[in-house]
Amino acid sequence: MRTRRGLCYPRGDICVDKISIKRRDFVGGGDNMACRKRQRFSPEVVGKTDFFDGLPDDLVISILCKLSSSAGCPSDFVNVLITCKRLNSLALHSLVLAKASHKMFAIKAKNWSESAHRFLKSCADAGNVEACYTLGMIRFYCLQNRGSGASLMAKAAINSHAPALYSLAVIQFNGSGGSKNDKDLRAGVALCARAAFLGHIDALRELGHCLQDGYGVRQNIAEGRRFLVQANARELAAVLSSTPSNIPTRSWLTWSPHPIPHPNQRQPTVPGCPLLSDFGCNVPAPEAHPASRFLAEWFGSPERVPGTGLRLCSHVGCGRPETRKHEFRRCSVCGAVNYCSRACQALDWKLRHKAECAPVERWLDEEGEAGEGNGAVDGDDVMIVDS
Repeated sequence: MRTRRGLCYPRGDICVDKISIKRRDFVGGGDNMACRKRQRFSPEVVGKTDFFDGLPDDLVISILCKLSSSAGCPSDFVNVLITCKRLNSLALHSLVLAKASHKMFAIKAKNWSESAHRFLKSCADAGNVEACYTLGMIRFYCLQNRGSGASLMAKAAINSHAPALYSLAVIQFNGSGGSKNDKDLRAGVALCARAAFLGHIDALRELGHCLQDGYGVRQNIAEGRRFLVQANARELAAVLSSTPSNIPTRSWLTWSPHPIPHPNQRQPTVPGCPLLSDFGCNVPAPEAHPASRFLAEWFGSPERVPGTGLRLCSHVGCGRPETRKHEFRRCSVCGAVNYCSRACQALDWKLRHKAECAPVERWLDEEGEAGEGNGAVDGDDVMIVDS
């Protein structure tokens, strides 16, 4: 394989002092042109061989693909871009951008800029499904570009991206971006079933509740219960497989009301989530997707509230806002919390709301409107603990 200079392999007899480029200087209006040579490097490195410059481009691209697919944060990739011109050029190759991991797109809302938007767009154009999903969520909810955001999520869903399938299911269940009449429960269940088939935990939990309640599908309590058990088992397996070996897991096998250390030592201690409390297990709360964290940070800022009368999903790991008034369903016991989906309701119930929910005699909307889209969650739904 040949390099861009036509060499097959780097040669030890090639010295930097022999590598020069021609530059044309325009003198006297451009008619008289003089060519002269200048050295590419400082005198301190003259006589040393530039082995990196002799590496084939495809080898460097292969290394960069591995780096982008295993990046743990955006800075891991940004440091490569600012190293040199050649790495900057090769790191923006479509093959590298297509392999980028979802953690490379964990951009903080306070750092959002047009350049970050262009970078995500470049990754999405390269075929990166994680970039399509992340940018789709940001456009749909944060930038209120509903059509473009839904189109990007659909592009990821076509490529069997489970979070995108589940997000589209939530949009169908709520009629997000439209009116109450735009809800399509059957389409939501179909998208949820596809995401559940791919192993998405929230989709499994959502599908289980839909089957139990007969919401958008024929009621089947036994089958719904089976999906809820499967969701809990998958969540426990995911936590166990992603936790470093130096963190003991024996404490998870018994119920404890005390907080559980986050697997990432740099993160603060978080409350335990008794996802398998019926079996006596207590595991840490699952880590939210970077797109969900971006939404939570974006709408957590005072100058970026969703809108007058619009609310956020009460589950801390979600971040979805309402796109119209009374879009989300409230807890019918206390009326103090609202959720975009049954999965978020079930998770938040076990994570914190079970200890906070207090029944009231009567509650109304802030504007006194109890009609359109209120859809309070049934009391029996609130009290379900999926095990």
